[in-house]
Amino acid sequence: MNDFEQKLLEVFGKEKFKKVRSVKIGIAGAGGLGSNCAFNLVRVGFKHFSIVDFDLIEFSNLNRQFYFYDQNEKKKVEVLKENLKRINPDIDIEVSSQKVEGNNIADLFVDCHIVVEAFDKAEYKSIFVEYFLKTDKFIVSASGMAGIGKSDDIKVHRIKNNFFLIGDLKTDSCNAPLLSPRVNIAAAKQADVILEHVLQM
Repeated sequence: MNDFEQKLLEVFGKEKFKKVRSVKIGIAGAGGLGSNCAFNLVRVGFKHFSIVDFDLIEFSNLNRQFYFYDQNEKKKVEVLKENLKRINPDIDIEVSSQKVEGNNIADLFVDCHIVVEAFDKAEYKSIFVEYFLKTDKFIVSASGMAGIGKSDDIKVHRIKNNFFLIGDLKTDSCNAPLLSPRVNIAAAKQADVILEHVLQM
C-alpha cells in the first residue's frame, strides 16, 4: 500500500476501504464524462479499471476533459491511463482503443462489477444500457449536462435497483455547448453514486 492509499485507509477505515479496492469498474468512453468520472474514482481509492475509447485528443476536448495541451492528438485511453497513474501509480488499468459496439460489448467489460456509460451519442448510450440491463452489473449512465448555469438541475435518477441516470434529462450538445462545469458535475455525481453503492454492498 503506497502513501496515498494509506491516507485513504485512514479516511475510510479498513472495512470500507477493502470494499472500494475489491471492485472493477468498466468505463465506456474517455471524454468529458469518462475521463472526469475516472479521476474522481481513483481519488477515492478505486483501483481496478477497464476503459474503452477509440478517439484521439483534440484541442476542442480541453474545455471539459481530463487532458492537457501537450497531449493533443494522442490516444485518449493511453493518456488517461498515464494521467490517472499520476494520482495513484499503483492502480490497475486495462485500456482498449476501439469502438464499443453490440458485437464486442460483452467481452470488453466481462469481468467488471460496475459499468459507466460515458458516451456523447444517444444511440451508443441506448445500446450500452439496454445490453447491461440484462445482466447483474451496476450501471451508471448520464443524459443532460450541456449548457451553462442551472447546475442544480443535474440530478441523480434511480431508474432501477441496478441502474442510475445522472443529468437534467433534457439539455444535450445539439442545442447547448458541452463545457467543463456542468459536465464535471455530472461526472462527479456518477462517481459518487458508484462510491455510495460500493460502500453499501
